[in-house]
Parts: sequence; structure tokens; C-alpha cells
Amino acid sequence: MTQSVQRDVFHAIADPTRRAILTMLTKQQMTPNALAGEFSTSRQAVSKHVNILAECGMVTQQVSGREIYYHLNTKKMKEVDTWLEPFRKIWEDKFSQLDELLNQTKNK
Repeated sequence: MTQSVQRDVFHAIADPTRRAILTMLTKQQMTPNALAGEFSTSRQAVSKHVNILAECGMVTQQVSGREIYYHLNTKKMKEVDTWLEPFRKIWEDKFSQLDELLNQTKNK
């Protein structure tokens, strides 16, 4: 009995190749061949990355004639944004403190 791997958006973005694919898909939809052409690895290796992104719900595919086009699923990216929100607040607070310190130093 084989056990299936449960993947989520964080598994998808953990790999630099998958992050690069997601970045490319922010600009335009792409075919598997177009995606594979952007990397120095085999088409099969890129296809495995695209399959993981699809399993995680990060990309969707649309068939048009004989071509398959991959699209970024921005709704799934929202999960990453939601997770990052508390950290963003911490960073903003730290930058505000730094701005305040710099302004005090400049005024002395």
C-alpha cells in the first residue's frame, strides 16, 4: 500500500524551480514546452514541478486545441499572503522603530 503525499502551497513554493515557474506565470499563461524552454533541465523534470504545483492548486491548466496552457491560481497565493500577514506587521513595526530612531538621531 502506497501512501500519498499531502502537499500544500508551502510545499509548492519551497523549491526555487517551482517559484520561478510561478513567477513566469504571473506574466502570462504558458505551455509545458514554453516553461521547459526556460530551464536547463529536462522537460520531464519541469513537468514534475508543474505537476506538484497543480497538485497544490497553485496552477490550473486549460486545453486549447492540442495545447495545454498553465495559469497561476492567485486564490491559492492568498494562502501564503494570509500566513505572512503577522510577520508583515512585525516588520512594519521594526521599520517604524528604525525610522523613529533615525529621525531622532538626525535631529540631534
